[in-house]
Amino acid sequence: MPRRTTVALNFVERGEGTPVLALHGWTPDHRIMLGCLEPIFTRRTGYRRLYPDLPAMGRSPAPESIASSDDMLDAVQDFVDDHIDDQPFLLVGESYGGYLARALAAARPAQVLGLALICPAGIALEHADRTLPERQVLRPDPALLESIDDPQVAEEFASVSVVQTPETLRRFREEVMSGVSIADTEAMARIRKRWRLAVDPPEDGRQFDRPTLILTGRQDDSVGYMDQLALLPNYPRASFAVLDVAGHNLQIEQPDLFDALMLEWLDRVAAES
Repeated sequence: MPRRTTVALNFVERGEGTPVLALHGWTPDHRIMLGCLEPIFTRRTGYRRLYPDLPAMGRSPAPESIASSDDMLDAVQDFVDDHIDDQPFLLVGESYGGYLARALAAARPAQVLGLALICPAGIALEHADRTLPERQVLRPDPALLESIDDPQVAEEFASVSVVQTPETLRRFREEVMSGVSIADTEAMARIRKRWRLAVDPPEDGRQFDRPTLILTGRQDDSVGYMDQLALLPNYPRASFAVLDVAGHNLQIEQPDLFDALMLEWLDRVAAES
């Protein structure tokens, strides 16, 4: 197929079988998806997991030609053409990656077997337009915060965490901050000026009628949970869950519930494919 961009995305691949494409959010890299999904696939075999870094994040470049979310989506489309081709695949998107995943599912409805959205951006893309809960920390640990020796990690963890434990901090360091620390902020600022896709909302009035899962955090003050309810008419096969004691990193703060709901989604997809 003709390429839409000149960008080759860095990626990590695990396993064999039905492809699963996982798209991370804005600023982290593939490690946020690798950390939450790989434990699930220890219990489900037969899947080939693909974890790309989006342009300007992780080790994927973002030349001047990548200047909008439409360019980001084009890079993901090229990645699918290059590494999945016309095979049916499962699609998982987190936060901003969920925004791109919605567009990708709309563009390839016959190819995407199922869609899972983790704390996705809802109907309001810009933060100022979102319906958000007040900031809450339900499991605080001041001593843990004081023990963090990296000021950036301490600030970021304190600003987003709802559950402050050594384990959530460990995973935040390894899965979130590892990508944040190497992001190309200059390129991201350029892309951020044209953050909205040309077709917005990405569904454009079309329904995606394959098994879908939408996971939100009750205390997520980044994207919230109310704006995602408005997505449901576009996804008639969606399970929708609002998890208490969970913020924007609900996969870290409610790992057992996250695993259970993702496994059930995999089972629904498998039953129909």
